[in-house]
Amino acid sequence: MGTIQVDVHLYGPLARYGGKEGSRSHFQLEINLDAGKRMHDLLEYLGMPMEERGITFINGILCALPGIQSDLNHILKDGDRVAFFHQKSMWPFQYRDGAAVTSELEEDLHKINRSFHYRSP
Repeated sequence: MGTIQVDVHLYGPLARYGGKEGSRSHFQLEINLDAGKRMHDLLEYLGMPMEERGITFINGILCALPGIQSDLNHILKDGDRVAFFHQKSMWPFQYRDGAAVTSELEEDLHKINRSFHYRSP
């Protein structure tokens, strides 16, 4: 089946899930997973409770928001860059004009009828 490598970035208080004491604002690590693993498998690997993460990006595309975790079944691919932000983190500056969102998140946003400024990738 093979393995994949995922580049994981943990911001704010989530940095503690990187396994290194003393990191307060950011931690980056490369994780090897079996091919076919999903986002929920990555969260389990990190030991990160789903309710603790906030904004989440895969390769710069918004895939989850606090309380809207549309990405749990997303299959991770070799070389993916996953960025987890804590619920109390501010919206990243580079996305001030809207963010590209995954089709799963777009569908969930429409279901709950929330007004959110985004763009299709």
